[in-house]
Amino acid sequence: MKIAVYRKEHFNAAHRLHNPKWTEEKNDEIFGKCNNPSFHGHNYELIVKVVGEQDPETGYVCDMKILKDIIKAHVTDKFDHRNLNLDVTEFKNLNPTAENIAVVIYNLLRPEIDQKLELKIRLYETERNFVEYPA
Repeated sequence: MKIAVYRKEHFNAAHRLHNPKWTEEKNDEIFGKCNNPSFHGHNYELIVKVVGEQDPETGYVCDMKILKDIIKAHVTDKFDHRNLNLDVTEFKNLNPTAENIAVVIYNLLRPEIDQKLELKIRLYETERNFVEYPA
């Protein structure tokens, strides 16, 4: 019997949505205010979902304290109060859309979590806009 456990975290980060291959006019048309050269920020809500069988000895799917520490070390310490475009290596050549941020977070966490467990990332950029990876 599989059970899902969730860990919710929060981080604040600035970013600019911009495609350097496009003109400023096209970037403004596609990304609007999110293309601000001075950047803009969000209060991101991150939900990490882990699915698997309970350990018969502990009753855990995974130890939530360990999951919290993994997320802190690999995501929140890296992203919180940072400019994603300038401060986070993964976005040096990757547009930091919510979709791309979720994929990056998944790729940072996947090697740290037992491969027998399923992993899903839900990232809220705003109260009304969120993405999930994998879908």
